[in-house]
Amino acid sequence: MSEQDPGSDPPSPPDPQAGWGTTPSGPQGAPPYPPTYGGGYPPPYGYQPFPPPRSTNGLAIASLVLGILWIYWLGSVLALIFGYIARSQIKESGGRQDGEGMALAGIILGWIGVGVLTVVIGGGVLIAFLDTP
Repeated sequence: MSEQDPGSDPPSPPDPQAGWGTTPSGPQGAPPYPPTYGGGYPPPYGYQPFPPPRSTNGLAIASLVLGILWIYWLGSVLALIFGYIARSQIKESGGRQDGEGMALAGIILGWIGVGVLTVVIGGGVLIAFLDTP
């Protein structure tokens, strides 16, 4: 037989009166309460309680603003450039960015501005051509 080390005592069993190691019971000795819903299980794979926030593409905002302002028709050209770049960035973001409608509106307004510029330049050339003797 092996003897225990004289300096160490075996661990004492837990005291049932202290409440440690006992399971909670229902009122007046009823069986224990059922576990609560969720019972400490981890969330399922890929579960997110809230969807991640979507940010608005800055070039889409710039395209819309420049399409509205036109700024001597330079804004129309920039609205087209920013709008097409913004739409490609939004499509590549995989749903993390928003603002495709603003980019499309900027593109449409940009083409309207370019069309007006073409009509104005064409009208000026026509007037200059007709006024020559």
